[in-house]
Amino acid sequence: MSALANKTLKRRLLLASDRSDHSSELANILRAVGEVDTIQTSEIPERPAADLSGIVVDINLRSPESVMMVRAKLQTEAYREMPRLFVLADALHHASMQAWALGATDTISRPFDARGILQRIRAAFPDNSAYDETDRGKALNRGVEAAHAVMVKIFDRLPAGEPLKLEDIVAAETRILKAIKHNSLREWLTTVGCHHQETYRHCLFVTGFAVAFAQHLGMREDDQRRLARAALLHDVGKAFVPVALLDKPGELTIEEMADMREHPRRGYDALSAQGGFPAEMLDVILHHHEFLDGSGYPNGLSGSEISDIVRLTTIVDVYSALVEKRAYRLQFTHAKAFSMMEEMGSKFDRQLLQAFRPVAFGHY
Repeated sequence: MSALANKTLKRRLLLASDRSDHSSELANILRAVGEVDTIQTSEIPERPAADLSGIVVDINLRSPESVMMVRAKLQTEAYREMPRLFVLADALHHASMQAWALGATDTISRPFDARGILQRIRAAFPDNSAYDETDRGKALNRGVEAAHAVMVKIFDRLPAGEPLKLEDIVAAETRILKAIKHNSLREWLTTVGCHHQETYRHCLFVTGFAVAFAQHLGMREDDQRRLARAALLHDVGKAFVPVALLDKPGELTIEEMADMREHPRRGYDALSAQGGFPAEMLDVILHHHEFLDGSGYPNGLSGSEISDIVRLTTIVDVYSALVEKRAYRLQFTHAKAFSMMEEMGSKFDRQLLQAFRPVAFGHY
């Protein structure tokens, strides 16, 4: 291989296949962006090679034998940080859920769109020289700075009458996604956990968990962006709650809690009146405290009345609140927080909650 080719092909991909043709069509597509080693599913090594950029898994997800074999290999500590792209035979929801349960970090579907696949590969599997420690640190800092700038606009400027624009949120999302993708959720939480303002800190925690969850579920980048925007904005209504109430160093009285519970409606009303925000973002702002059993607020929605994006945001919102240190209590451990949510039973989408488990436990 020429020196030029060695310089260009920085990625090394492992393609694990149980297909009789060894996924030859996919392998040919992948070779446009890196070196490809094709192996049988049974040959997935116990530990990935140090220079491996990522693994692509093309198996029959309806085969219990194949699924068990892949699960045994990829859900070990050795593969925890390894990007894992799964090939779906179709785009049906059950196939996606099966792939996510096996630890997929992204998915693609047949029939193959070569250009789309290459874009996904470049995004999911950065080449081995793409990010050194300095670059990763810069990406993290830029992401946190961008998210912080949004918090300033929400909590300092919006109450003063300065409009919040969707463009303000969109401008931050790319840096936030890149920060979490090229660092770790733990690094994001450690950095934003130092913030002195509890409300800012909570919103940034929720954003970190939401983006990491979206990336873990293999959501397309557009959907990751939608979720990042919703997470950043979910508590915008707290901008209209008195600071003394937000920062009270103890539990709230019944009257104070009633006032606090007005924040979803206040945020929704403010941004609805202003205009320019997508309906799904307003849905999250208004309903992120709704529970599937109808016990939430402000509308007491239940079951199918609650959208998927709200269900997901509610899970990361409650989990974030439990693992944060509050003025009136210490934070719960990640294991305790997740256990508490499991005990809440029918309040959450149970399938989504279990899908969140690797995010909750995978970075600590």
